[in-house]
Amino acid sequence: MNTKRLGVAGAVLLCALTAALAQTSSTDEIAKYRQMLADGNPAELWEMRGEELWKTKAGPGKVSLERCDLGKGAGIVKGAYVELPRFFKDTGKVMDLEQRLVYCRMTLQGISREEAVKTPFGAAGKQSTIEPLVAYITSESRGMKMATPTAHPLEKRAYETGKQMFYYRGGSHDFACATCHSADGQRIRLQELPNILNKANAQAAYTTWPAYRVSQGEVRTMQHRLNDCFRQQRFPEPMYASEAITAITMFLAKNAEGGVYAGPALKR
Repeated sequence: MNTKRLGVAGAVLLCALTAALAQTSSTDEIAKYRQMLADGNPAELWEMRGEELWKTKAGPGKVSLERCDLGKGAGIVKGAYVELPRFFKDTGKVMDLEQRLVYCRMTLQGISREEAVKTPFGAAGKQSTIEPLVAYITSESRGMKMATPTAHPLEKRAYETGKQMFYYRGGSHDFACATCHSADGQRIRLQELPNILNKANAQAAYTTWPAYRVSQGEVRTMQHRLNDCFRQQRFPEPMYASEAITAITMFLAKNAEGGVYAGPALKR
């Protein structure tokens, strides 16, 4: 028996077990940290500001967004998010929440598209209007099940387009969304990578966005999350509120169908 070889193999196994335990321990600690802060999620401040913005008259039209139809009728926000993206007859397009908010701000409040998409993502000393609106509207679907419609031909097409984008490889690293999110048990450092093709994983991931990012001190929307994924793939940053982002959001939302919406959540 080669005891030296056994010793090396044992050391390798010990290192692997230690690393696995460290990862599990780190994941548990992150979960505990989130739980500790859950009752005081700063996203609530964004939700309150968003409700105020929703009801405040603004723009050249001097009207509020309370006439904005998010799919359930003018001004109805309760349960709207869990049925987005969806087809809208007035535009003839499938739209996600952020795209629809841009549209309503333009058509109801009379502001230009340039103004409507200005500062979609907040930073220190530079508040976003979109992020609090999204936080408020999504919070009104908390506890409801995801039920994104795909009956309309354009909804089906958006889903299929989003699916193609999920698997499309490119950029300097030849990455796709699927590179990180189509297998169980993958992670980058301490960050678990949900398998979007696994229904439970897809539900857990999608139903917690938007979220307050502790590391950034801001509420981040789904658009921001996807932009960051494209950045990490070394892809060009998508245009804000583009149809491409709506398509991949449709794919993600449909994969999360039946999941109970729990956002805005708290993330590292």
